[in-house]
Amino acid sequence: MCDVTRDTPVRKLRFSTLRALSDLLDPQDTWRSVMTDISKPSGEPRYTQLHIRRFEAAVLQGKSPTMEMLFDWGTTNCTVGDLVEILIRHQLFAAVSVLLPDDEICHTKAGSSGVSVCAPWHEEELRPSAACMQECVRPEVTKPVQQETRVMEPDSSTGPEENTWSSSEGFHTFSHRELTAITGDWDDRPLSDGGCRLGAGGFGVVFRGRMGDTYVAVKKLNPMDDGSPEDLKTQFNQEIQTLRSLKHENLVKMVGFSSDGQHLCLVYAFMPNGSLLDRLACSDGSSPLSWQSRCSISAGTARGLQYLHQNNHIHRDVKSGNILLDEGLVAKISDFGLTRASSKQSCSTVMTGRIVGTTAYMAQEALRGEITPKSDIFSFGVVLLEILSGLPPVDESRDPKLLMEMKDEIDDEEVSLEEFIDSKMEGWQMEEVERMYDLASQCLCEKKNKRPPITQVLSELEDLHHKHSQSSG
Repeated sequence: MCDVTRDTPVRKLRFSTLRALSDLLDPQDTWRSVMTDISKPSGEPRYTQLHIRRFEAAVLQGKSPTMEMLFDWGTTNCTVGDLVEILIRHQLFAAVSVLLPDDEICHTKAGSSGVSVCAPWHEEELRPSAACMQECVRPEVTKPVQQETRVMEPDSSTGPEENTWSSSEGFHTFSHRELTAITGDWDDRPLSDGGCRLGAGGFGVVFRGRMGDTYVAVKKLNPMDDGSPEDLKTQFNQEIQTLRSLKHENLVKMVGFSSDGQHLCLVYAFMPNGSLLDRLACSDGSSPLSWQSRCSISAGTARGLQYLHQNNHIHRDVKSGNILLDEGLVAKISDFGLTRASSKQSCSTVMTGRIVGTTAYMAQEALRGEITPKSDIFSFGVVLLEILSGLPPVDESRDPKLLMEMKDEIDDEEVSLEEFIDSKMEGWQMEEVERMYDLASQCLCEKKNKRPPITQVLSELEDLHHKHSQSSG
């Protein structure tokens, strides 16, 4: 018998219970009648036709609209009692019995034959057993390695009411206690010293967590110096919504998130080769990247950008620090907190009053507040210069300080391209280096409309990678 009462929050229902409900409500679109009966505290309907169409789309993705609806509604303070009242109004007594098998309604609502309406012939299949209170862990996530550590079970809540994303999109809702356990109580020592700290930035600190035999990266968010908690929350929501809807080999994979502690946290698949920025700098004694690897990484990054632009998303913070490398050095674009999705389903230019991004990578129009995919192209041009030279995008002790300005010295023949090339890089050929440099120069054109589209950039880089692979045998 499950320890579920009318006061139990819907967000606390176990996955097996939600699945049993979906088996009853998904057929014949019964979930629609339940959904249209859900109201806001003001009495107005919570869900519009637009919402209904969104949940209908879940069916095309092989998902349960009932579970999508309950995950979303569960972000409010609704209870099992609220849900049961709606189910009773629609005479869905079998669904009531899944939640409250011993409720009086199940014994008073009987047909003329004396057989309980809420107890169909497959009652044993529908009634939740003790298993419905077992920990709900998605296939993508395993239990923490410290089996003796008791952590709070994640539930279907995803945070404040305005959040419409949910763990049904393949994300896991972690409790803060669970993340504390898998990161060794937020061990702030670097990995090289036996700790869990992977790195830090204006966004906060990234830790490595261990879940069974699997490692994850946990980003513990902090407000930036010039940002507010509201800005941080917006970026947190934006990151989740972007990675909920966009999935690609060259985008980082999100595992889950946590919003029940003092810090908002995002959890990703662990990238053992770190960021492109660190690998180019040979951080922690890592070996230099070969020309072959650099060609592959540049093409992979371009594929990820093309996917974003084709799906009407502008990243707005393309940089080597946001390009992560997995065990096979496959590039994964990360950090989507500043990403802008176009509501008009187009990737056209819009204006914003808030300037965001990393200055060393930003085009002039981005510094003026324009949001355009051409700004991503410009930033990627800086990344290509990093790939060629192995130099950081900005160096206060260097003249010029900005890497993008070194292109002018090369164009003016003050510095040769051969001198610019990373001396640690092996396997390069001047003809191929010149092709990548020419492409970087096109991306860095001051006039945004003269920069190549991402499709052209990708085509050039894939051709370069393919021809190098053939020539090197």
